[in-house]
Amino acid sequence: MRILVTGCAGFIGSNFVRWLRAQNHDVWVAGLDAFTYAGHRATMEDFIEWERFGFVFGDIRDAEDVSNLLSLTKPDWVVNFAAESHVDRSIEGPTAFVSSNVLGACTLLDECLRVGVGRFLQVSTDEVYGSVQPGEFPFREDSPLRPSSPYSASKTGADHLALAFNRTHGMDVVVTRCSNNYGPYQYPEKLLPVVIRAALQDKPIPVNGGGGHIRDWIYVDDHCRALWAVLNNGRAGEVYNVGGNGQIRNIDLVKMVLGALDKPESLIEFVEDRKGHDRVYEVDFSKVHGELGWQPGVELEVGLRKTIQWYVENDDWCERVLRP
Repeated sequence: MRILVTGCAGFIGSNFVRWLRAQNHDVWVAGLDAFTYAGHRATMEDFIEWERFGFVFGDIRDAEDVSNLLSLTKPDWVVNFAAESHVDRSIEGPTAFVSSNVLGACTLLDECLRVGVGRFLQVSTDEVYGSVQPGEFPFREDSPLRPSSPYSASKTGADHLALAFNRTHGMDVVVTRCSNNYGPYQYPEKLLPVVIRAALQDKPIPVNGGGGHIRDWIYVDDHCRALWAVLNNGRAGEVYNVGGNGQIRNIDLVKMVLGALDKPESLIEFVEDRKGHDRVYEVDFSKVHGELGWQPGVELEVGLRKTIQWYVENDDWCERVLRP
């Protein structure tokens, strides 16, 4: 099996490659990344010499880059992680997100259709559903899409394009929408790395809007298992929600980190909420459980301890990827 992983130098993409290697699956992996702000060679150092992995520098928005890579690697499956993903950055500069997440996905889909790739997995986010409103049930795959930020709107656009390629061309496309991921190698501007590093340095920890926003957290390896299940047995043209069964208020998550590091809660500093901030995310993942037998396996407390320990031991990686 030959798999092309786009965005392989980012958080979830790199962890997916690591997971494939650790599982010893009979696969050969090609990686594509353009090294935008959150993608770095340092994130791939532990697997770039793996004999079953080959890396190519390139941009999914560039049809020539994509065409050449597909001709070279002839993948059976393509897994698209490549995306700009930080909400605050999307508010400040939405054009880059539309370019990468929408145009990039369209270019990749078009080239994969042209060469006849066997299966295309669009890795998306639960943020396309917007915020759960009072009295609503957790989001199902057929729930209305109500993105709140330019980031989530761009991912919504990519989802629509992917599913349209299935309906128009009969292309074997599947879409996954996952809740908040955490784990090693997450870019240090995201919530958990920010909290962990600030706490270790006894610096103020910024918390948006009083900390009452609720998120569902999933350890990144659990997400990788779900992606593998969908790749192997998911139905073409379908969407699969992936959740961690780990809902918690942001303020309580921050306090868990402080407790684990034996740091005082006085480090918490409440800051102004971001524009259009979703209050609650919650997805119903009964479909992927019922059809494919997947469910999350790492409890939040366990995964959080592992994540904290990784950042304690790998601050040099954070410094390297943050370096201009």
